Amino acid sequence: MKYKAGFCQFKPEFMAKEKNLETMVNLVSKTKADLIVFPELATSGYTFINLSEVEQVAETFQKGLTYIVMKKAAWDNNCSIVLGFVEEDAGNFYNSAMLINPDGSSYLYRKTHLFLHEKSFFSPGDTGFQVFPAKNNIKIGIMICFDWIFPEAARSLMLNGAQIIAHPANLVLPWCQQAMLTRSIENRVFTITANRTGVEKNNSLSNAFTGQSQITSPLGERLLQADDSSQITGIFDIFPEIADNKSVTAMNDLITDRRQKYYHS
Repeated sequence: MKYKAGFCQFKPEFMAKEKNLETMVNLVSKTKADLIVFPELATSGYTFINLSEVEQVAETFQKGLTYIVMKKAAWDNNCSIVLGFVEEDAGNFYNSAMLINPDGSSYLYRKTHLFLHEKSFFSPGDTGFQVFPAKNNIKIGIMICFDWIFPEAARSLMLNGAQIIAHPANLVLPWCQQAMLTRSIENRVFTITANRTGVEKNNSLSNAFTGQSQITSPLGERLLQADDSSQITGIFDIFPEIADNKSVTAMNDLITDRRQKYYHS
């Protein structure tokens, strides 16, 4: 089944939730897609320097403004949407992502592997690497940004049945986009990395984001890639069922050939 999947790459404005949501809704409405992935912390920006800033933009999953606005966008555009946001739950703050489907169903992932200054504000995610149904019951796994450097993250999603890994990101290191080709081929899955662009400064702290959002295939092909600075929506027709085939050769299979007793946990 042909499935129109892709990313929206843009530059969120720091602490400007309503303006960022307006941008995101406009980006979704200008394209036809079955699945769109937005960057990590897409509604808030990234470069926090104190907990007060995090508190100001934090939301409760399924109750906050981001959920309300993007649930309507998913319905209006008949599209599943994955996006990153700051989540608050029981006094803890998480770097999280939500999947919202056009039928109104929704799911939550909390970032497992926190990067650098994130450790000052966010609690490590406790959801684990689950796989969720998106539009047309396509199986979506979610990981966020720095999760990419841990092969266990993508492998866990593959073993749980993911056909597509949605990967919201705020990348500043230079290696991820190339590494995601390996994550695709070693797990035989599609990946969609939605990165942000621009330089974000907050007092003495500054981050320069690398853009280059991309879609990769189960054969390790880069199907589509943005440049490092453009605001762009990239959509590519994929066939998710290709990811169900884990054969490498006529006598090798990624799942049945695993010899787990020899692997360190």
